[in-house]
Amino acid sequence: MTRKMMTGNEAIARGAYEAGVRLGAGYPGTPSTEILENFARYPGIYAEWAPNEKVALEVAIGASLAGARALVTMKHVGVNVAADPLLTLAYTGVNGGLVLVAADDPGMHSSQNEQDTRHYARLAKVPVLEPSDSQEAKDMVGLALEIAERFDIPVILRTTTRVAHSQSFVQLGERQEAELRPYQKDVQKWLMVPAFGRLRRQSLEQRLSALKEYAETVPVNKIYPGEGKIGVITSGISFQYVRELLPGASILKLGLTYPLPEQLIRKFAASVDRLLVVEEVEPFLEEHLKQWGITCEGKAIFPAVGEFSTALLRRCLQQAGILPAAAAAGAPDLSDMPAPPVRPPVLCAGCPHRGVFYLLSKMKLLVTGDIGCYTLGGLPPLAGIDSCVCMGASIGMAHGISRVAPGLARRTVAVIGDSTFMHSGLTGLVNVVYNRGNSVVLILDNRTTAMTGHQDHPATGRTLLGQEAPAVDLEALVRALGVNHVATVDPLDLKALQQALEEALAADCPAVIIARRPCVLLRKLPPHPVAVDEEKCTGCKTCLKLGCPALSVVDKKCRVDSIACIGCNLCVQVCKFAALQAAQRGETNA
Repeated sequence: MTRKMMTGNEAIARGAYEAGVRLGAGYPGTPSTEILENFARYPGIYAEWAPNEKVALEVAIGASLAGARALVTMKHVGVNVAADPLLTLAYTGVNGGLVLVAADDPGMHSSQNEQDTRHYARLAKVPVLEPSDSQEAKDMVGLALEIAERFDIPVILRTTTRVAHSQSFVQLGERQEAELRPYQKDVQKWLMVPAFGRLRRQSLEQRLSALKEYAETVPVNKIYPGEGKIGVITSGISFQYVRELLPGASILKLGLTYPLPEQLIRKFAASVDRLLVVEEVEPFLEEHLKQWGITCEGKAIFPAVGEFSTALLRRCLQQAGILPAAAAAGAPDLSDMPAPPVRPPVLCAGCPHRGVFYLLSKMKLLVTGDIGCYTLGGLPPLAGIDSCVCMGASIGMAHGISRVAPGLARRTVAVIGDSTFMHSGLTGLVNVVYNRGNSVVLILDNRTTAMTGHQDHPATGRTLLGQEAPAVDLEALVRALGVNHVATVDPLDLKALQQALEEALAADCPAVIIARRPCVLLRKLPPHPVAVDEEKCTGCKTCLKLGCPALSVVDKKCRVDSIACIGCNLCVQVCKFAALQAAQRGETNA
């Protein structure tokens, strides 16, 4: 059998393939995106990007109903979107096994909040598995499917950024084809009207009770005996840190973290003198133990905010007197080292969004923003966004402003990307039209889901499997929703964009502007630098307000990085002294 270095995401995709999963659906979101991208490369399966996570889960539910094993992937905030079908799916149960992979992001590396999906498992009353490395990530997909089919329940596989993106060796196996489980009409199981829902509610409690018994003996809940009197209960990536820092401690590693094995935990707790609970983010395990009357220490020692690391946990253990400072000798102490220079993320050179936010800021508009790489337009020097809450929120927020502050509304613009608009912007725009609003919506159409690595969506004309597909016509769509004031502009033409904005803001009706130009990384444009006339350049730094990484000022003169600049010519348009000379527009800049 072959061993291969794989990330956790690659391993999950492999595990789904080997376990006979026939369908995978999801919405891209770091740190989960690569799972479905890798799964789509395997033969004999079907995979798709859905418009949002709710739809993805519903597609997987349909596949499960038909008797197939199904995988659905999303990041933690996507579970919020999918929660509606998820909580009812716990009632109905499954036919073919169904696994929901939720990738949490402790430390918020690429997320607008930090949440713990284990709380959804408790809320929905569904089991959750947590891998601590890539091998477990692969194996737990198969285990999750077995649990799903044995107990008639969906299973959450919770990963975190560190597990999703770290590499470790994985033992590869062959695909085991899973035959379609026969479908039998059963309205009491699948038709969740109140009368049948009450029956399935009782069934859910029975299934959960059986799962609690199963948790006591499932191999992924394992005790690692130690020599000392310190005991640690942990799960996920935290297990790797604990094993490194406390090699002499007894460890209860929980792979199934809901429902918890109460008797196994009580037995383990009784075998040690001091019990620690090491878990990232929320005190989920700790609270369960304390509810059972088990004395333990958790968040009093370890932080409830941010991502864990060996260095952080070492300091916590030293401060708690569990690990003496001398134990760290031989390991480099990085705590006193100066912090590396901060390099904030910026929009790429030539990004079609840059001119949009430069102009919005210059016009001093109130901008309700949304989720995407364009959220970077809210940071200095562009500073062109006032808010960012969640996918699709920009349009609803702009409408709310219009209803309580009409004067402010005429200076308010909702900004949303094309993928995010397909995800959850449609309903917000329908609401504006239906409730006779007059909000201005600016759709930044760069023809991709750029932030997560250029995935396709319903308006790009291509599927996850690389097949051509009908592309949603955004202009026709918004007109069909009832928007009569629609304009399409090139966001690199600042004059045309400003005119479109002024006309939309003056209109007393819903207005949509589509700023269309493909993401600069899709085009793979060669360097095509702007030239600088140093005699005309005064070093005023107006060009730097664009925040373009290809621009700098050295010795009071503008400098253009000839490798980074692709000739978008935004800087030419903002220069007050004609010191920047336009790149020759040709095929490379179309």
